[in-house]
Amino acid sequence: MRKPLIAGNWKMNGSLSLIDRFGEACSETDLPLNVEVALMVPAPYLDAARRAFADTPMAWGGQTLHDQAAGAFTGEVSGPMLAEFEARYVLVGHSERRALFQEDDAAVLARVVAAVDVGLVPIVCVGETLEERDAGDTESVVLGQVDAVLAGLEARARERLVVAYEPVWAIGTGKTATPEQAQAVHASIRSHVNKTYSEALAEGLRLLYGGSMKAANATELLTQPDIDGGLIGGASLQVDDFLAICQSAG
Repeated sequence: MRKPLIAGNWKMNGSLSLIDRFGEACSETDLPLNVEVALMVPAPYLDAARRAFADTPMAWGGQTLHDQAAGAFTGEVSGPMLAEFEARYVLVGHSERRALFQEDDAAVLARVVAAVDVGLVPIVCVGETLEERDAGDTESVVLGQVDAVLAGLEARARERLVVAYEPVWAIGTGKTATPEQAQAVHASIRSHVNKTYSEALAEGLRLLYGGSMKAANATELLTQPDIDGGLIGGASLQVDDFLAICQSAG
């Protein structure tokens, strides 16, 4: 049985006071025991997250990491640094990293390896643009991004991954894939992993939907058989909305 995961991505947003509000809310709210919950906060807020969430069910993580453990890479964050702040997760290959910072499939794989090496759980983001969807290339693009990571890892490392399907055309646009569209891509990923790698990996692999999930549409999306949670953007900056999504997952 795959345990649902609701992971919030604050991107370059948030504040110390917002972290405190989440910490207080998590202390006062009974989150579903069968759901994992995490917030991917900007790197300067990692210590505040560790302090605010220490006695709550909330986990925390980074939004990216460098593929090297240390070095002359001004402004970057390494896996050992995230681990030192007791982060559990790290996003890898988010569409904004791919588009704005030119992270290609090789860079994504290198970062996944770096994350696994220090015990982090990489949430690997995959997804197609509107042009690719309109051209009928959704499956080839998404499965190609999945293979670029899985094919480069040993079997045990593959088991640590979470995959987040985030159609690029539905990120920050207010557009959302219908539950049926999202389920179709998730089912395609799971089927492909089953055929190409192993049935056990496919059965255990958690697949999150990451395209404008919010409190109003979470239940419809999360009840799809191959959607195991959500990678939440804007709604993760609203305490009540994010916790409502967590309740839907439970």
